[in-house]
Amino acid sequence: MSIEVKNITKLYGNQIALKAVNFTIKKGEIVGFLGPNGAGKSTLMKIITGYLKASEGTVLVSDFDIVTQKLEAQKRIGYLPEHNPLYLEMYVKEYLLFNASIYKTPKNEVKEIIAKVGLTSEAHKKINQLSKGYRQRVGLAAALIHKPEVLILDEPTTGLDPNQLVEIRHLIKEEGKEKTILFSTHIMQEVEAICDRVILINKGEIVADKNLLELKKNQEQIIEVEFDFKVEKQFIVGIPHLKSADNSFSTSWILTFDTTEDMRSKVFDFAHENGLKILRLVTINKNLESLFRSLTT
Repeated sequence: MSIEVKNITKLYGNQIALKAVNFTIKKGEIVGFLGPNGAGKSTLMKIITGYLKASEGTVLVSDFDIVTQKLEAQKRIGYLPEHNPLYLEMYVKEYLLFNASIYKTPKNEVKEIIAKVGLTSEAHKKINQLSKGYRQRVGLAAALIHKPEVLILDEPTTGLDPNQLVEIRHLIKEEGKEKTILFSTHIMQEVEAICDRVILINKGEIVADKNLLELKKNQEQIIEVEFDFKVEKQFIVGIPHLKSADNSFSTSWILTFDTTEDMRSKVFDFAHENGLKILRLVTINKNLESLFRSLTT
C-alpha cells in the first residue's frame, strides 16, 4: 500500500477534528477526498504529509512511518496545500530550480516539469505577476519536481479557468497511472472525471468509501410525480424496474427505480394507459452529488 491511515484521531483541546479514521490507497489509485468545509480534509492531509502530528494512530507512506521515519516518508510525497505557499518575488523558473536543488533533481528535468504543467510561457515571470490559476500550476510543478510516489493535492484546481481545468485534470489522470494520488475538491464533476474511488468525510469521520464504477453501476433513479387523481399502490407497482413507491401526498408519488434507463417515458405510458394526467414530474439520479448531500446534511 502506498498510503495507510490507521485509526487517526486529532484533538484540538476538547474539540475532535478527526475520529478514528482508517483507509488505505494503493499505487495507481486516484482517490477523491470529499467533505463539507470543516470536515477534517485539510487536517488529515497535513497529518499524512507530516506537517501535523496526530493525537492517536499511525500513517504509513510507501511503508515508512510519517512520525518515526519522517524524512524517508516525505521524500516520497509531493504536496500541494490548500493555501499555496510560494516565494512571490522569485521568478517561476528560479523558484522551481530552487525546489529541484533541495531534492537533488537534475536541472534539465525542471524544463520538462514546466512544460508538463503548462508554464512554459510564464517561466520568465515573477510569481507575483501570475494569476491565481498559474500560481496553482507553479505549486503543482513544485509538488511534482522530485517525481514522488505519492501526490497529496488539497483543492489543486482552485482558480483555474475551464480550459486550464481540462489540462490539469488530464495531467492528474496521467500522473495517477504511476503514482498514488489523494486530492480534495468541492467539484463533483471533477471527481467523476478523474477518480477511481471517493472517500467522503463528515465531522471528522469517514461516512463513505466507494469505488466510482460501482457507484455509477448501482445508481438509482428517483421520479417524483403528481397525477390529477389519486392512484392506488397496486396499480403503481406494475411500472417496470420499480424498486419502491411512496405516496408522499394524496395524488403524488416518489418512485425509485433500480435502473439507469430514463424511466419518464414508462411513467407517461402508465398515466396514458390509466387515463391519468401528469401535473408535475421531476427526475433525480442518485449520483455522487446526491450521495454527498444525503451523508453530510
